Parts: sequence; C-alpha cells; structure tokens
Amino acid sequence: MLLTLFLFFLSAAVIYFACEFFVNGVEWVGHRFQLGATATGTVLAAFGTALPESAVTFMAVVFGETPEQKDIGVGAAMGGPLVLATLAYAVVGLALWRARRGRPNQADCINADQRRLARDQAWFMVIFVFKVGLGLLAFAWKPWLGILFLATYGLYVKRELSNDEACLDCEDLEPLKLRPSDENPTLSWAVSQTVLALVVIAGASHVFVNQIEALGVAMGASPHVAALILAPVATELPEIMNALIWVRQGKERLALGNISGAMMIQATIPSALGIFMTPWMLDAPLLVAGLFTMLSISLLWLRFHRSAMSVPALSAVGGLYALFAAYLGWHFYA
Repeated sequence: MLLTLFLFFLSAAVIYFACEFFVNGVEWVGHRFQLGATATGTVLAAFGTALPESAVTFMAVVFGETPEQKDIGVGAAMGGPLVLATLAYAVVGLALWRARRGRPNQADCINADQRRLARDQAWFMVIFVFKVGLGLLAFAWKPWLGILFLATYGLYVKRELSNDEACLDCEDLEPLKLRPSDENPTLSWAVSQTVLALVVIAGASHVFVNQIEALGVAMGASPHVAALILAPVATELPEIMNALIWVRQGKERLALGNISGAMMIQATIPSALGIFMTPWMLDAPLLVAGLFTMLSISLLWLRFHRSAMSVPALSAVGGLYALFAAYLGWHFYA
C-alpha cells in the first residue's frame, strides 16, 4: 500500500510538470500554424491530452478478456465526459475565483468567446444523446455506427480550424522551455517539446491509473466504480492540470477551449471504440452518468449561449459530480 501511495503521488507530480512543458509547447505550435487561442485549446491541446483516456478505453475494449474488463472501457467512455462536464469546468471556476480575489471588478466575469463555447456544448449534446440512445437498443449493425462518431469529430475539427480567430494571445507567449534563450524557436523545436511532454504524460498517466485501480481494489470498489469514478478522474487529470496552468497564466480561453475540445473527443473517439468492440448496452449506473452529464451540459450551454457565464456558475457544476458519486455509492453499497 505504501508503494501504491508513493507511485500515486509521484505520477501525479510528473503529470503536472509534464503538462507545464506540454502547454508551453502546444502554444508555440499553435502560434506557428497561426491558430487562435480557442482552436489551439480545442484541437491541438485537447487531442494531445485526450490520449490517456482514449488509450484506457482502447486497451479495455480491444484486449479485455472478460465482460468486467470491457466494462471498464465502456465506463471510461461514459465517465470521461461526466468528469469534464462537471469537475473540470468547476476546477477552472474555482481557480479563477482564487486568482481574482481582491479584484472585485473582475471577480465574476469569464474572458472567453462564450457563444463559440455554446456551439461546442450544442454539438456535444446532440452526439451524446445519440450515443446514450444507442446504449438502449440492440441490433446487428450497431458496430458500423462507430464510423459516424469518427466522421463527426473530423467535421468538428474542420469547423474549428476554418472559423478560427486571429492569434490574440501571441504577445503572451512564454519562451519555449527547451529553448529559453530563443525568442523565435522553430516549429520543429516546438513539436519536439510537445511530443516529448505527451510521451511523459501518457506514461505517467498509465502508472497513475494503475495506482487508482489498486486503491479501488483495496477499498473494495467494484469494476463499475473504477470505470465511472476512479479511471475517468485519473485519465482526465492532464486536462485539469492544463486548465490550472492556463488559468494561472491568465489564459482562461485556452483553459476552457481545452476542456471543450476534450469533451468532443470523449463524445466521439472512445465511444466509437466501445461501439466497434462491445455490445454497447448501458445499465442503470451508466445511464445515470449520462443523465448527470446532460444536465451539466444543458446548464453550461444555457449560460454560454446567453454570454452570461460567471465564475460562481462555472464552479457550481462540480456539485453534480458529487451528487453522482453519492448515487453510485448508494447503488453499490446500500
């Protein structure tokens, strides 16, 4: 148990410091491709940091030999969006509240393209409802529908890149960490730093997930609990770390864009893997996870659509995750 706890905290620290290099590198990659803050966050950063959770789903559904092992992949595909829609946004809200203490004029405002974020939530809602609906039906050609999820993500990326704004945060770029004295590092250096950071994040995330699962077994948690609570929280850690770093740097557009883009990946790529390789039938806990996810996204969409999102409202969605965790504990241990 002591070794498990040591590896748990060590891997979390490694993920955080690797994310420092990742967000720095991905900003320079976005700058080199003349991408704006939102596209950099929703496409480049989100795709990179979504690799750990996609890998968990892939390994579980492709190489899992028992129904319980495959359940972890399906649970991760449903639990990932829930964590992002609740905890990740709440972390950004709480971090903004902490960073703005003593500045009452800026305390509640959100510096982001809220209408664009609302469009992302709308895309997610349509895809997610379809995905949950498939989990209620059984028919022979269901696996082929996984292709639709991959195609939808491709359309989303195309839309993000074609509607991107000018690079508004370029003047705030910090020096590339691998080339601190170079005021204008080349694309190859930026890509190298980003890829190396991703390799470290993926490796550390793998260790972190293993320790989470070991702790779950030690606490007597069922596979569903590990799938819906422990594994998604662990694999979404890079997005949460990225958000904290960008908020600390005063770049909440990148933080919110990263979460928004990661949600689109979670709604499509892991879901496609699950639909390809499993019966994709959702039981009560998975359906309740979907319900809480949709409730959070509906609240977020409503506030973003009205350009009325505030720091307290963003922080409050974390309460929905606490309610879901309470339900899951009651369901399995009552």
